[in-house]
Amino acid sequence: MQLEHGKFCPLINKDCIGLQCAWFTHIRGMDPQTGRDIDDWGCAVTWMPTLLIENSQKQRETGAAVESFRNEVVKRADGQFSPVASYTIKDKTISNIIEGSD
Repeated sequence: MQLEHGKFCPLINKDCIGLQCAWFTHIRGMDPQTGRDIDDWGCAVTWMPTLLIENSQKQRETGAAVESFRNEVVKRADGQFSPVASYTIKDKTISNIIEGSD
């Protein structure tokens, strides 16, 4: 069942004036819920739910990428710093320099 939305605009209290309205916006991209291409005109207020869903998906993807990057950095750092403690600089080991003791 395809629902049709009304033409009434609550911002001006009359029917939508379409391209004469500054909020009438062209959106081109992919629908985040169906994956279909979007190339359509509509009110910016009616586009907000779709754009919020898209924004939430992108935030989750960014969070996952940051977490993956962090895990890779930690994995590489663990491999680099474990043998460093055996090196000496002017008769002090690295661990002594970090701890501040002789």
